[in-house]
Amino acid sequence: MKHTWTAALALTVAATLLTACGGTGGGSNEKVTLTYANWSEDQTPAMEQIAAEFEKQNPNVTVRIQTLPWTEYWSTLQVGVAGGTAPDAFWMLADHFREYAKGGALVDLSDTVKSAGIDMSVYPKAVSDSYTYEGKIFALPKDFDTNGIWYNKALFDAAGVPYPDDTWGWKDAQEAAKKLTDPDKGVWGIAAPIDPQGGYYNTILQAGGTILNADGTAADFAGPQAVAGLKFWTDLQAAGSSPTLKQLSDTEAVAMFESQKVAMYFSGAYWALRFSKNPDLKGKVDVAPLPQGVKRATVTSGIGNAGYAGSEHPEELKKFLAFLGGAEAAEIQAATGTVLPAYKGTQEPWLKSMPEFDLQVFIDAIDYSVPLPVAGDTAEWQGLAAQYLAPAWEGAKPVETAAKEYQDAVNQVLAKQ
Repeated sequence: MKHTWTAALALTVAATLLTACGGTGGGSNEKVTLTYANWSEDQTPAMEQIAAEFEKQNPNVTVRIQTLPWTEYWSTLQVGVAGGTAPDAFWMLADHFREYAKGGALVDLSDTVKSAGIDMSVYPKAVSDSYTYEGKIFALPKDFDTNGIWYNKALFDAAGVPYPDDTWGWKDAQEAAKKLTDPDKGVWGIAAPIDPQGGYYNTILQAGGTILNADGTAADFAGPQAVAGLKFWTDLQAAGSSPTLKQLSDTEAVAMFESQKVAMYFSGAYWALRFSKNPDLKGKVDVAPLPQGVKRATVTSGIGNAGYAGSEHPEELKKFLAFLGGAEAAEIQAATGTVLPAYKGTQEPWLKSMPEFDLQVFIDAIDYSVPLPVAGDTAEWQGLAAQYLAPAWEGAKPVETAAKEYQDAVNQVLAKQ
């Protein structure tokens, strides 16, 4: 299905570009409106502030922010791109990027990077590389993330369990989760959903395993290290230390953490602002490094700002995307505590914006971070995880069996690239 829309997309974008080139892409004094789409209400105020600053410097341009729910974002973008109605600028993720780049949907920013004097070394290489395809740059990094243990100090105190720290290993985390679980109060020690970026990718890497081979042509979910990384999570489910998959389907893990139903949630820096603004969590939440297996590891990735190749205002769009990738936009994100900006040297204000959290954890994790694995149609094969791994999480199938079946399914997708 995705490959069908990608092929159609290339033709649609080409036709749209022919129309745009003959029309209103215009002069520097033309009044134009650009749309900029995202999926986070938490970040919308900062995006509006960034847009307002760009408008001050470019009075002929108006930027309209569009915020869509995560559950609708990708389907809406796909339909918009295929139908010629996509927003001018929008957030992109590494696991979706290649399909859009291959389909011709994205503005090539390679010349813009040169003409604007953008130094790509100011961004984490793992993130900037994620948005390069066939030697061309199609998005500029907006932010980046690593993972840590978000934990509820009040629940730890009530259970008499010491807070997590950098000495923790897997056994410490699992034992703490068991002690923190109180069925009578409806409290679990940890949330253990089938989550690649915040969950099992990290533990597979910590066990010494890999997600994909070096050239991205095959997966390694069935190897002994990968199975060990998966078992970290299935053991938590088996022990009753986490809500069930059904419960986590009804209520997202992050929402359970915010409602203080789970004491630990392994995830990224991007939740800091949301937790900081939640009055029910005031003084109760902090973050610690992920526990280590045979080694420390966390995946790292980040949002990229991309542009629609069919935009009626390509020159203004490129100028806006260059602004979004610059220090000024990064500093606004940092100072407002919105997110950890990708632009080198702008992270300090973010650290200071929420002193109640030990946010340095996420900066320190850069030293042992590994790029989010992407190859072929990443969104497709990653999206199969719940189907193949759920039986292992639910105890209905051995982890080794589920992992091998998932690996085979992933390899079938990778063989199509």
